[in-house]
Parts: sequence; C-alpha cells; structure tokens
Amino acid sequence: MMERYSRQILFPPIGETGQQLLRKKHVLIVGCGALGTQSAEMLVRAGIGTLTIVDRDYIEWSNLQRQYLFTETDAKERLPKAVAAKRHLEKINSDVTIHAQVMDVTAAEIASLVHRVDVILDATDNFDIRMIINDISQKINIPWIYGSCVGSYGISFTILPGETPCLHCLLETVPLGGDTCDTAGIIQPAAAQVVIHQTTEALKLLTNQRDALRRTLVSFDLWKNEFVQMDISSLKKVDCPSCSKQATYPFLTFEKQTKVAVLCGRESVQIRPQQLSQRNLHDVAKKLSRTNGNVEMNDFLLSYTVGDERMVLFNDGRALIHGTNDINYAKTLYHRYFS
Repeated sequence: MMERYSRQILFPPIGETGQQLLRKKHVLIVGCGALGTQSAEMLVRAGIGTLTIVDRDYIEWSNLQRQYLFTETDAKERLPKAVAAKRHLEKINSDVTIHAQVMDVTAAEIASLVHRVDVILDATDNFDIRMIINDISQKINIPWIYGSCVGSYGISFTILPGETPCLHCLLETVPLGGDTCDTAGIIQPAAAQVVIHQTTEALKLLTNQRDALRRTLVSFDLWKNEFVQMDISSLKKVDCPSCSKQATYPFLTFEKQTKVAVLCGRESVQIRPQQLSQRNLHDVAKKLSRTNGNVEMNDFLLSYTVGDERMVLFNDGRALIHGTNDINYAKTLYHRYFS
C-alpha cells in the first residue's frame, strides 16, 4: 500500500518515517463545508490513520459550488454532510478509519470528540464553536488550526497551547471578520487557499516537524492580490482566561454558550447569544440586502424572510427562528445570517 504514497515519500521532509507517523495519527475536523471537505480529502489522500468529521448540517444545492466530495444526488437527498463525506472519502482511501458524527458541537460534546486526537482543524462557520475548540485545545494540550474565508478573503493561524497566542487572545486586536458566505458570498479559490495553509501546517504537526511551522497569522485577498503574514506572538496575554496559567476555560461553561429554546405552541426557536448586547440593525440589514431575501425593520427589530424561512433579530441580539422546532436547524440559520 505504500506505493500509493510514493510521491509523498519522495518528498524529503516526509519520507518513509513521516508516512509511518501519518498512519498512526488522528485528526478531528469540525465542520464539513468548503474548508472541511477539502481538508478531509487532502488528509485522506495523504494517508492519515484516523479522521473524525463532525457537522450538524445537510447538503443543499448552494453547497455544490465550493464544497468538495458532494454530488447533485447528495443534495437531492439532503444527506447529512458528515455522512456523505464519509461515503465518498472511503471510496478514495479505504485504508483510513473515518468516523462521521452528525451533531452540533457544544461544550457538552467536545470532550468526547477529542479523545486521542492529535490535531484539530477548524472548518466551522461561527465563533461559538471556535471558542469551544480553542478552550478544549488549551485545556488538554491539542494543537488546532484556525481558518476562515468569505468573498475572496481568507485567514489562517496555527495555535499551539503553551506557545502561541490563542484565539481568545486575538479577539480584541485582530480583525477576524463578521460576514458569512451567505451574506457576502465566496469564491471557491479563497476556500482552497485557506485549506492549503491549514493542511500543510497539519502535515508538519503530524510528522513531528514543528520547526517548519509558519508561526505567523496569514491573511489574503485573492481578488485584490493582497497577501500578509503577521507576527502576532506579542499578543499572547498573561491573564488570558483561556490559555494563561490561571485559565478557567470560560467557553466550556454553560454561561458562555448560546442559549436555545423551543417556544411552546409557536413552532419557533429563540436563540440568545453568549452575551446580550446592542446590535446595529442597520448594519445587519445592509448585509442581508445583498441576498435574495426580504428585509423589514423598525426601531426595535429586524425581520428577514428568505424562501420559506422567516427570522426576527432584536436589538439585544436575540433572534426568533420561525417555522421550525428543530434546534440544530435554527442555529444553522442564525449563524448563517446573523452571526
């Protein structure tokens, strides 16, 4: 079976030793969209030993433009993304052990997902989950690789517990973006470029070559021909609640979780963010105006209708997702349009 990896083995930094190491390693990918599907395929083709994919969503037609592995048949059947990804990946490399989890990643679930994991890849679409990943990474000392993209812009950073700043350290200083693919669009090459950075860093970690890690935050805009690497080592905070010696891992606690409740008798789900804070509804309306939905607003709330979905966002950040009692689906819509 080593013949299938012969070209990779010829690459001196990996060689036969690195290939054997890859075969023993376990990677967790949280999210199975544009970033997750491409990263999963690259790692499976590279010969990773075990891969766990987690996603709460199902495949829609709009996914096919940028999300690898999925087909029109998958979209017609509305297959869960993790399940479809597993099926296709097993056809690519049957020697890899692949676990597919259809679930919403919260602080309650994350501990069960990271057992014997060597690297975590961020392929999510919201900061709720990213902050949970960040805290569990720091708590049990697992490297993770942050990645995000929208439009033609992308960003990535490798976070090493005890060495680099964590995501919590960066929140107040580094512009990590607020748009989503559903409000600002995306071109597939932007996602592919983020994946290239993430998976290359992952291969370095998995073959025990930390000296080769980039150790800078990279951002780019492919359409504007911009590329920047930033040394952010000075941003590590000695009092960070997520990564300092006195860390309390706040995002693993209930208080820091998004609160969700099904409203009795109304077929609606209420979503409360981690902290209630004044939202600029005019800014939200401006972003949503670029979509195919209908936006209505008064001094107190914003109503957004797209297709059969109707959502209401209040000044304090609360939202009502109407027409469903499915909490996971409601959270998907919330992060898609209001995150």
